[in-house]
Amino acid sequence: MTTATPTAATGTPLSTGAALLTLMKLRTFIALFAVILFFSIFAPNFLSTANMILMSKHATQNAFLAIGMTFVIITGGIDLSVGSIVGLCGMIAGGLIMYGVALPLGYTVYFNVIEVAIIVAIVGIAIGAINGLLITRLNVAPFIATLGTLYVARGMALLYSDGQTLPNLTGREDLGNQGFAYLGSGSIFGLPVSVWILIVVALGAAYFARFVPLGRHIFAVGGNERASRMSGIRVNRVKMFVYMFSGFCAAIVGLIISSELMASHPATGTNLELNAIAAAVLGGTSMSGGRGTIGGTIIGAFVIGILSDGLVMMGVSSFWQMVIKGLVIIVAVVVDQAQRRLQQRVTLMQMAKAG
Repeated sequence: MTTATPTAATGTPLSTGAALLTLMKLRTFIALFAVILFFSIFAPNFLSTANMILMSKHATQNAFLAIGMTFVIITGGIDLSVGSIVGLCGMIAGGLIMYGVALPLGYTVYFNVIEVAIIVAIVGIAIGAINGLLITRLNVAPFIATLGTLYVARGMALLYSDGQTLPNLTGREDLGNQGFAYLGSGSIFGLPVSVWILIVVALGAAYFARFVPLGRHIFAVGGNERASRMSGIRVNRVKMFVYMFSGFCAAIVGLIISSELMASHPATGTNLELNAIAAAVLGGTSMSGGRGTIGGTIIGAFVIGILSDGLVMMGVSSFWQMVIKGLVIIVAVVVDQAQRRLQQRVTLMQMAKAG
């Protein structure tokens, strides 16, 4: 008597399905290895120390936005406003350093760099809170709410300086606001300061997602919002948090970019939301919600950052870069959907085999 091997509806053996599922789960690592190998061969000086440091800075910017975007997408939402928040927060940081805050009776208050960073972070959180209120209280779809905020924040950034750049953000010794450059250009033990900040934020986010009740509620809401609400989870509170955290991450990027350039421009951050979405999805975050990891998102951000810098080094047109990034998002979503279907098939086959 012959015993048949359990197969899916397509006839895929259990062992083959499990192997394919493992490859899909490792797709981010495979993609990272592939882009590094490709550009190390075809891009000149790709593996030089200076270029690796530069790429780490660019990838860090993507990673900050992608961490916030990951939490948002896990809840089943989307945040299109992060790029504009980057630009607005960068302009506010530049304005606080150059002009301070004018008070009545002709007084002007200037802030040191730490105070500037705190104020800018509060602005980012506040914009995120506005997104959260639109979505939770007014029942506006996340796509529409954050699209509107995208335009409002970008317009405010342009109005802040009438579309002009705020240059030479060196500060003045007598005002106590020098040292802004250290955030974007300084280094500790050979690594940029921004990378160390990313390590702290990423570790904190990963711990929060796994061990803090509110972090676990994020996954529950994305998996089944109705069941979460019926089980006593404060769904609106969870959604408010993820959009506020996303705004906070965008504020950090605005500070870092302005600090690195020592200038603030209202167009800073344009299209960075696409990088953040691509990094999160490529890192395994499901667009349907309920699934994602911070570690995968960080690797996805480095894939997107290396891909962008490598294409620039090869002289690829910026127009083609947009095409390629779009294709990356499409492929990542298709693979994610294929992984979900394959996971269901493998689970069914395992149940059939056990039975």
